Amino acid sequence: MKPWRPGRDRHAVRHLPASPAPMRKPAPSVVVVGGGIAGLAAATGLAERGVRVRLVEAEATLGGRVRAWPNDAGTMSRGFHAFFRQYYNLRALLRRTDPTLSRLVPIDDYPLQLAPLPGRRPVVDSFTNIPRTPPWNLAGFVARSPSFGLADLTRVDVTEAMGLLKVRFPETYTELDGLSAADVLDRLRFPETARHLALEVFARSFFADPREFSGGELVGMFHTYFVGSAEGLLFDVPDDDYDTALWAPLGGHLAGLGVEVLTGTRALGLTEDGDGVVVSTSAGDLAADAVVLAVDTRPLKCLVGDADWLGDEQWRERVAGLRSAPPFGVGRRWLAGRHRQVSAFLGTSGYGPLDNISRLDAFEAGAARWAQANSGTVVEVHGYALGDTSDAMRQTLWREAARVHPELGTATVLAEEWLVEDDCALVDTSPWLHRPTVTTPDARVVLAGDLVRCDWPIALMERAATTGWQAANTLLAGFGRPGHELWSPPLTGLMSR
Repeated sequence: MKPWRPGRDRHAVRHLPASPAPMRKPAPSVVVVGGGIAGLAAATGLAERGVRVRLVEAEATLGGRVRAWPNDAGTMSRGFHAFFRQYYNLRALLRRTDPTLSRLVPIDDYPLQLAPLPGRRPVVDSFTNIPRTPPWNLAGFVARSPSFGLADLTRVDVTEAMGLLKVRFPETYTELDGLSAADVLDRLRFPETARHLALEVFARSFFADPREFSGGELVGMFHTYFVGSAEGLLFDVPDDDYDTALWAPLGGHLAGLGVEVLTGTRALGLTEDGDGVVVSTSAGDLAADAVVLAVDTRPLKCLVGDADWLGDEQWRERVAGLRSAPPFGVGRRWLAGRHRQVSAFLGTSGYGPLDNISRLDAFEAGAARWAQANSGTVVEVHGYALGDTSDAMRQTLWREAARVHPELGTATVLAEEWLVEDDCALVDTSPWLHRPTVTTPDARVVLAGDLVRCDWPIALMERAATTGWQAANTLLAGFGRPGHELWSPPLTGLMSR
């Protein structure tokens, strides 16, 4: 019988947890600060091994930067998220309440539309109907893509391009220290007509300007989605809003494991208490043997900055030096009329600050019910790395969306939401080894989240889930309890295996 694998890639790597300590700690307790993906993974991993867990989340709903909440028209969220097939450890978390992942539905394509030059039609790239196994996936895509011209390809630096097949992680991250995503494309002499593919798909999905986004991370994403993994660039989305489909069921699962979930509760500080830690919160003090800090950049800096007992000076300076990405904006409109020609998802480039458009009633059950009841459509626009977050920017995003779908410019708006946030981590060009890891100088405190360094070529939601599991495994090993196995895409390129 073939061994079980989390996806179709036979080169996916299985990572076994460290051996537990020889002495088992009786009835350990942990406070998990943060109810996003990282905190949920950590709480799940700990509670499933008999650890008493209290989870503290400042917002009213779980999910962190992938949460959803009710509004007058239905629900609102922080924007569209793609659940790629390479997200092995995130999918393992979701399987706790959905063993067959039936609540994830496939999006048939990942189309990217480049704004047309005067007098020309838009250029649309598609990732469907191409092979999924490298290197045939890349060859097939380049052969079919209108963004790659033969003359452009002849100018590519072949030596640099072959280097994409020789990557080794985590070494490649360090080798590219100081280089931005734009620098990497310059070194490759990447075709100007195709730069939007690399930058819009990867750099801007990190809410970052390509000139500030890590070149090592860009190469890692090339490897994971194009030249190192057989899972491809197609993805799934939840069949309803994030809370209904994903996080409310997981919160119920945690409650069934005995986890005390404290939403609407903010962590205010950390103090030592003998061999343990006390987390001061807006609902009172919580004492525990250990704490998982699964929070965004600013809250982490505040909690560490106020806890002068935590870590040495060098480590504290590295945490203090973490940066947040520029703001992003999400606009959602509930429109009169059934605008089914608007695709479920479309990435855009060259349309000013507009980065993507999605039609939520194409896949979310709640939005579909609203659309059916009101003969309407629910459409969302997303702008990453915005320099301006005023109401004028909201209008600009919708004006650019109407360049893509003119009917959006004349549709009657029945309800509207405009959200601006600036709490995403900036994965910049600073030395990779300077980023904080799951472990800290104090064994009682571990970190988790997409801002945390991970040796594997993963990012965004998958890095959050993975470091959450790793944080749980680190504490479990110290408690003398077994951890959880994890998976990643291949750690080496095709020419390094």
